[in-house]
Amino acid sequence: MKRRPATETACKRPPAEDEAGLFDRAMQGTRQLHPAPARAKPAAVPAVPAAPAVRAGQPRAKPVAAAPAPPAPKPPPGLDHRTAQRLRRGQLPVDAKLDLHGYHQAAAHRALKAFVIASQAAGRRCVLLVHGRGEARGGEPGGGEGRGVLRRNVPRWLAEPELAQRILASAPARPEHGGSGALYLLLRRERGS
Repeated sequence: MKRRPATETACKRPPAEDEAGLFDRAMQGTRQLHPAPARAKPAAVPAVPAAPAVRAGQPRAKPVAAAPAPPAPKPPPGLDHRTAQRLRRGQLPVDAKLDLHGYHQAAAHRALKAFVIASQAAGRRCVLLVHGRGEARGGEPGGGEGRGVLRRNVPRWLAEPELAQRILASAPARPEHGGSGALYLLLRRERGS
């Protein structure tokens, strides 16, 4: 184990009152180079009652555990936990990408539909959809209502029956793939091919 330098550990606790007085007496007659803010006296710490002694043979009280982390979201039916986790982490290989930057709303909707249908027909499993974060007229990211038009509409389009039956799951993309302006889509395998 690596030993920490004395300067790191020396500053962990405030000096006791008698130590501060000794230091002040030792420094009498010296001149300070740079004025420092006045030291605040430590607040009185309320006395904590001592824990009752545990006798040999008595059962020990169980320590109180910290609140557990919230459970991971359940994957949709037909998708195992490991694959859902890999999708969220961006660890599945991206087979195709559609970038909707520069598309008008109607053209983006048509392009998205055609892309998902063609990707599933081609046997692609994970595709990347870049919709962008949107931009307000003033140039601020997020659009006037907090989100861009495409970003606001893409989830609605993906929920339409024609596309929803082809998509097994979706997840926000990792920063290297577009972050909050992109989605991973995990497509269902076509049956009966």
